[in-house]
Amino acid sequence: MPQPPDPFVEHVQELLSSLGPVTARRMFGGWGLSVDGLNVGIVAWDTLFLKTNAETEPRWLAAGSRPFLYEAKGKSVRLNYHTPPDEAMEAPGLMAPWARLALQAALAARAPKPRAKRPAAAAAKKTRSTPARKR
Repeated sequence: MPQPPDPFVEHVQELLSSLGPVTARRMFGGWGLSVDGLNVGIVAWDTLFLKTNAETEPRWLAAGSRPFLYEAKGKSVRLNYHTPPDEAMEAPGLMAPWARLALQAALAARAPKPRAKRPAAAAAKKTRSTPARKR
């Protein structure tokens, strides 16, 4: 039988409810939070961290967010998750814009990466620079 989330995780699920039903699963001593199979956040050390990426991170940092950091093999590791502003922890309406940013980052992470195309000029140059074979 699955273990019910702790009260803080239940509060976080309510805060993120603007995204739809939020699933909480135990993960590495914390909780993983997902919506429709997309990882939108984690709870670690009784702190909520929401998914970010290079595009959304400036907004998080401007709001005073802290990145998710942990130690592994003597090195500090940073993941693309940040804390929401303190006031967002008060009500689902205040959390909604941050929840949408997390969902945006989760969708972008899931999208297939475009294939790198070799520019035609570089391909033509490579063909010209190949020495001709002697017959």
